[in-house]
Amino acid sequence: MMAPVSKTMNRESAESHRQLSVWLAGRLDHDSYQMMAERLAWDVSEPQGRPPTLVIYEPAVGITIGRLGSRTDIEWSPEELAARGIPVRFVGRGGGVVPHGPGQVGIALFAPLAALGLGPHDVGGLVERFEAGLEAAIRSLRCTAARDSRHPGIFGRTGLLAAVSLAVRRGVIWHGGFVNVCPDLGLFRGVGTVPVAAGVPVRTMGSVEADLRRRVRLQDARTAIVRSLADALGLSDVAIQSGLPLPPVAGRRSLIREHLTA
Repeated sequence: MMAPVSKTMNRESAESHRQLSVWLAGRLDHDSYQMMAERLAWDVSEPQGRPPTLVIYEPAVGITIGRLGSRTDIEWSPEELAARGIPVRFVGRGGGVVPHGPGQVGIALFAPLAALGLGPHDVGGLVERFEAGLEAAIRSLRCTAARDSRHPGIFGRTGLLAAVSLAVRRGVIWHGGFVNVCPDLGLFRGVGTVPVAAGVPVRTMGSVEADLRRRVRLQDARTAIVRSLADALGLSDVAIQSGLPLPPVAGRRSLIREHLTA
């Protein structure tokens, strides 16, 4: 006869899934990111797999087209993009067309909805929390930012400051978003990231630095994003590591552990 599972074991298991594992991954090209995303989505979906995992990275130069975007949102011709060395890819994330390059922070979250206390189909609740975290992070940099009910994301004076690109597959969260901190906005001005149907006056992406008209450090932005998202997601026990996420090993301990508070 199988012994009953103790309440203490259940509580410890639940608490382990309230942790947030954060990886500061540096620059990632598209193929490396896709391989990592597929592995992490599998790992977090396992019953005794990874805790919710947040990857902060710098996307390689390029343009990705999400489920709400199309090639017509890009003003640049194929010849112009080729001459600039800018690849264009269709990807299985949420959101529209997003240019990428230095000065932009990529955010990728991998977790079962249940690990965040959300129902199996509560995508709206996920987007609400994620947007709240991004808004708080940008505001903590002393930049006026606001959400718009017509389209997901965080808007500022110069345009869309943070694009939301979340996707949920079989109850597991993939991807996340992109925050323009201090990129060269030349490429961004030729791409309509916000769909026409949203009815938003400025469809292109701006940046936190352009809004503030002063220098903003990427390090400060990354710190603000991690703190604010952890708070918005209700995950106060945060383990921060540098590098790419590695396959989980039994008994492996975090390199650095920090308890972040609001």
